[in-house]
Amino acid sequence: QVQLVESGGGLVQAGGSLRLSCAASGRIFSTYAMGWFRQAPGKEREFVAAISRNGVTTYYSDSVRVRFTISRDDAKNTVYLQMNSLAPVDTAAYYCAADRRTSAQTVAKGSVSYDYWGQGTQVTVSS
Repeated sequence: QVQLVESGGGLVQAGGSLRLSCAASGRIFSTYAMGWFRQAPGKEREFVAAISRNGVTTYYSDSVRVRFTISRDDAKNTVYLQMNSLAPVDTAAYYCAADRRTSAQTVAKGSVSYDYWGQGTQVTVSS
């Protein structure tokens, strides 16, 4: 079992930045690939970004690729999502998730691959 707690959400103006954090407790953090997903009201949950267990591989959705950066600090059991140039379309609840995959270098973008989820943190971008 691993418990995930997101933080760092809030209200920001278009063009601004936020950094989300996801703190993990429980099993060894380095054994999990990590991902960020988001869900806007009335829409399905969508993939945002993922990072491999060893931190070497990252993957982003096309909509955030040049604006968001995912990173991890295994010493702090934390994964981050740095979000720059935010736009109103980025408004959503953001969730981190942990994937118990055996490969150290691969990531998954499908939510079904993830085993544990946080409760989410709200990001609202005003125009």
